[in-house]
Amino acid sequence: MGKRTGITGKYGARYGSTLRKRTRLILEKMKGDTKCPRCETRGSIHRISTGIWHCRKCDARFTGGAYYKETPRGAESFRIAKRKERELETVEE
Repeated sequence: MGKRTGITGKYGARYGSTLRKRTRLILEKMKGDTKCPRCETRGSIHRISTGIWHCRKCDARFTGGAYYKETPRGAESFRIAKRKERELETVEE
């Protein structure tokens, strides 16, 4: 019995071990069990095309990274927007 190959087993002995390992890390994170930002359901997210993601349960469509539903830069922008929103609410009160 051979080694366990995981998600990149379909490539067989082709492309070199380093490239297969890099691909495995990307594919496992992309196809992994992630939560929908709208309905918080695990495992319902899938990628429609590059940077466009879809939730099968709540039918939400949103943008993200090419391989991950959220990029570090996008997460930072979201945090800044939330903080500014809270600052405006405290000023108005």
